[in-house]
Parts: sequence; structure tokens; C-alpha cells
Amino acid sequence: MPEERKKRNDATTVYIHGHHESVLRSHGRRGAADSAAYLLPELRPHHQVLDIGCGPGSITADLAALVPQGRVTGLDAAPGILEHARAIARERGLRNIDFTTGDIRALDFPDDSFDVVHAHQVLQYLDDPVAALREMRRVCRPGGLVAVRDVVYTAMTWYPHVPGLDDWQRLYVRVARAGGGEPDAGSRLLSWARQAGLTDVTATAGAWCYADPEKRAWWSGLWADRTLSSPYADLALAGGHTDREGLEAIARAWREWGRHEDAWFSVLNGELLCRVN
Repeated sequence: MPEERKKRNDATTVYIHGHHESVLRSHGRRGAADSAAYLLPELRPHHQVLDIGCGPGSITADLAALVPQGRVTGLDAAPGILEHARAIARERGLRNIDFTTGDIRALDFPDDSFDVVHAHQVLQYLDDPVAALREMRRVCRPGGLVAVRDVVYTAMTWYPHVPGLDDWQRLYVRVARAGGGEPDAGSRLLSWARQAGLTDVTATAGAWCYADPEKRAWWSGLWADRTLSSPYADLALAGGHTDREGLEAIARAWREWGRHEDAWFSVLNGELLCRVN
């Protein structure tokens, strides 16, 4: 097992967004209610939870509040982002939470360590999500749950149909796949879980919707900024997927969409609860 996990650690993966301010503007707003509702009925006060890819820790903190007699460990590959996560935990007075760096493909925990192993918007960035699910299962106790949720980028839909947003969707998919990931991960979760040997699986779907003035301004603004000034933008240019003029046109399209009074945007997410036997 150690040698297998070491080989996984050598695999290629690219987190194409990085932790630009526009990315944190999005991720730091997420909570357990809007991003892990499918999991919440399964949580018990004593549960030991591993939250993989915790980022700025907003979901992690919510999970800790829901298991007051248990403990939550937030794990992320980027050490810098964990300072944001620790700050949120301190602000909320949470004492049953800790954070550490690590790799989902080579988790530094013994077998059967947690009651719940959770990953939100993580598998889409991996070149071998099946191996990651096997590793999540390894550290989950018998009877526990592996819980994953990921987006389906090509299923995102919006109104009105500003032409530049079609260009954005196509560009994003190209950049994500060039980085070794799968931007339609949400629709593949069930297949990946079956390949990983998980048999007791419940597959569902959930959606985010941005339709009121505040949410439209927030969503369109963060994507306009991310298109121009984030690691995703750098990868789009470096990979020859577009040029600066193309990025600027997409950013303008995002801002145009956000100004429409009847603008509406929906993001589809696939979800899995996998009971470990």
C-alpha cells in the first residue's frame, strides 16, 4: 500500500484556478447547506470527518459545528490557503477542527480513520479520480461514508444567451482537460465509484442558481475577474487556447450578462454517498 500511494503522489494534476482573490470570493462563500446538503442528514454529533480540498474552510467549519462531539480535519494541497481556513475556525470559536496539507491520492492517515470522508469540487481536477476514490475508501471506516460532489460544466445553462458566454464555456472545458482534469466530473461520479469498487452508492444531483441582483453581480463579477487575472487565465494563454483579446471579450460578456435584470444562471452538480462495506 505505501508504494502504491507513493506512485499516485507522482501523478500529474493541475488545480487550474489557483487561489486568486476572485476564486476565494467564490469558494469562501460556500457552506454546508448549499454545497453538502445531500450529506447533512447522515452526519452524527460524534462523527470524525475528513474534508478533502477544504480550501478557505467555510464548508469545513460548518461541518465541525454539526459534529460537536466529533472532529473535522480539513486537508488541502496548498498550505497558504489553510491560514484563511484557520482564521474562520478561530472566528467561529470551533475547537473540534484542525487543518493539514496533503494529497488525496496518498492520504497520510491509517486505514479506517474516519466516519465520513468528504470531497467537494475536487475529483474534477484529478487525472485519476478512481484511484482517489479508492484512497478515500481506504481511510473510511466500515459503515462510514465517502461523499463527493462535483460540477458538470457543459450542463451549466443561463439566460439571456450572451454569445461570449458560449465562448467561455468552450474555453473553460479545453483548459480544464488540457490540465488533466474532467470538467464534467459530476456526471461521471457514479461510473468512477463503480470502478473504484464502491458498491453501496446513492447518486443524486443538486444545483446552484444565481438570479437575484446581488447573486448575479457576484457571480458575473468573479468570473469576469477570474477570466482576466487568475492562474486559469494564465493557463489559457500559455496553452494557446485563446489570446488576451479573447479573454477580454469573455470578461465583457460576463459583465454584460450580469447587468440584465432578468439574468439567470444554473450550475448542475453530481453527488454521491458511498457506504463503505
